[in-house]
Amino acid sequence: MVDAEDIYLALSDVYDPEIRMNIVDLGLIYDVGINESDVTIKMTLTSPNCPASPEIKNNALKAVKSLKGVKNVELDLVWEPGWDESRMSEEAKLELGLDINFEDGKDCLV
Repeated sequence: MVDAEDIYLALSDVYDPEIRMNIVDLGLIYDVGINESDVTIKMTLTSPNCPASPEIKNNALKAVKSLKGVKNVELDLVWEPGWDESRMSEEAKLELGLDINFEDGKDCLV
């Protein structure tokens, strides 16, 4: 039987093509539910107007459907709570340069 770790691992291979970061590290996955062979994913996007929305959703569905033991996948795209950079992994923040604070005119790593 598939578990949440398997699902998150599969979703970590799905990238936002504009940001070039996987959707797990971006913090776009809000919840994963498993009921035997049925999986539900609650996720968001960085913007409701994201032009890559169809591609990201389709790739997420394909990634999870490809897992052994998964028969059905339902993906719910939600907008509340809204996404912001605080949902990103530390690795993603570092890679995208969002770990810099400006204090007294100097920059430093958080």
